[in-house]
Order: sequence, then C-alpha cells, then structure tokens
Amino acid sequence: MKMLNIVDNDVLLDVRDLETHFFGEDSITRAVGGVSFQVRKGETLGVVGESGCGKSVTSLSILRLLPKLTARTVGGEVRFHGQDLLKLSDREMRKIRGNKIAMIFQDPMTSLSPVHTVGRQIAEAVEIHTRVSRSEAMTKAEEMLRLVRIADPERRLKNYPHEMSGGMRQRAMIAMALACSPELLIADEPTTALDVTIQAQILRLIVDLKERTGTSVMFITHDLGVVAETCQRVIVMYAGQIVEQAMVIDLFARPMHPYTKALMRSVPDRRRGKERRLPEIPGIVPSLRAPIIGCSFAPRCSFATDICREKAPVLEEHGPGHAAACWHVEKVLRV
Repeated sequence: MKMLNIVDNDVLLDVRDLETHFFGEDSITRAVGGVSFQVRKGETLGVVGESGCGKSVTSLSILRLLPKLTARTVGGEVRFHGQDLLKLSDREMRKIRGNKIAMIFQDPMTSLSPVHTVGRQIAEAVEIHTRVSRSEAMTKAEEMLRLVRIADPERRLKNYPHEMSGGMRQRAMIAMALACSPELLIADEPTTALDVTIQAQILRLIVDLKERTGTSVMFITHDLGVVAETCQRVIVMYAGQIVEQAMVIDLFARPMHPYTKALMRSVPDRRRGKERRLPEIPGIVPSLRAPIIGCSFAPRCSFATDICREKAPVLEEHGPGHAAACWHVEKVLRV
C-alpha cells in the first residue's frame, strides 16, 4: 500500500502493514489484513465501516488487548512516538496502556467492574500511572467526574456502575480514560448502546474535551454522521482492509470507492421525507477465513469488471491526501 505523506513531527501513531489473525481449531480468520494509517498530533481520525470490517480488532491490536489464546498480530508495526508497541514487553506496554494511550469501550457495563465503586476504579487508574496517594487519586477522580459533567460528583464517586444510567456510565468511562491525560484516546463506538439524545451529549463532550486537552482521538464508528460531526480525517475499512482515506470534507464531496458511496446512500436524509426507502448494499461481507482473490468488494459492486475479480487494487492517492483502493476511481467519480 502507498502511504500518504505526513510530516514526521506531526505523527503521533504510525501503523504500518498491520495484520491480525484469529486462530480456530481448523481455520484462520484474517481479521486485519495489512492496514496502514497515521494519527496526527491533536487530530480526530475517524475509522468507519460496517460490523465485521476490522475496526475494533485494529484498535485492540494497537493496545495489545487481544485474547492471547485465540488471536495474534502476525505482521506489521505500531509506532507510537517512533517506538514499536508490538516489540515492547508486557510490563512496558502496561506503562503506556491507560496512561499515554487510553480507550473508551462500546459497553461501559461490561467494561466497568460491578463490585467496585466508580470512584475507586477511576482512582486506581490514577494511582497505577502517577503513584499518588489514595486520597489524592480520589480527589482526581472527583475532578474528572466534574469535568465530564456528572452532577454531584462527590456523591457519584460512591456509586456502583449499576446505580448509574447508561449515559452516566459512559461519562464515567470517559473520565477514567482521560484521568491520566493520555496523548491518544481511542473511542470504540462509544455511543452504540445509548439513546439519540444521550448520544449527542456524549459526542459533544468528547469533542469539547479533545479541544480543551489537545488529545488526539481515534474515533471508531459505523455512523458516517458521527464522522462528519467529529472528525477531521477518515479511513474507510472493508473486509479487514482500508479501501479509502481522506480529509472528511473531501470524502463527503468526492467519494472515490464504491463502498464509500454505498455507505453514504444508506444514511437517512430527512429532507427527502420518511417514505423514501434506504438503498441496501447487496450481498454480504466475504468470509475472512478463505483467501480473497481480487477486490474484496467486487461481488457486491456494480462497477466490478474482470480485473476487479482477478487482481486486488492497491490503495493509491488520486488527489492530495485522498486515496482509494479501486480500479475504477474515475468511473465512480462520474456517477
């Protein structure tokens, strides 16, 4: 894959040819197949695609949180400040995870411990990485709950996760993730389990905190509307690979890959009324257990020709900072 050029001083995270496989008794699932991208200092990078495309596995590979018995990163590099995280010992990685790089998970109810108070869990993260006293850590935890706009933070410190609403639990997760002032925050579908009103509040909160702290954000989502509201740059993933990447404004103005175009057509447009049926993308995502010959999107693509079914396209630039893995970019742009 041809890398898009970013000035080295601006690069915080540099992922190169990342490959992650899951191992079953009689099969190998190639969940991430040679993904390369960069996250700049202070930017919000969107990672978008439908379920099963490899978004979350990519983030878990970066933080080395994959189950060791069934999954393994088999190739590539993950460079943070130039240091390859894949080559660090478990002890060295623990110093970075939750400290320099933090993550907000999809479901806070399964990510927070049910037997410890929210305040204790936030304080523990602070204690581990900053070596302050327990009382100082609890003070910091209260400050973080106040920062994420939880009312009466002193009382909420003593709550267990089940005593909070979904929105409050997600705010507590954000407070925990930001407690040690990470340089990179990975937000993996942080609003999936929330209602629309709370979703908007959480998104606004993440954007506000990012602007206030200068933290870089890698925002994983299946929702292009979220990308448009929160991100500066975006990569589109399909079947474990990146099929397009661009500045957000360029992606929405000139989508170059048929899959990106299909995703955009699937977004509800209130201006056209409620009776309009949303177009579906025909077919299904290909199995990642068997080698894919040609373009992985070809079986579902109306632009596909013989070359698409025979030879995989390379992710190449077709404009400043705008790359797509498609043999028919010019044809896609004309439609």
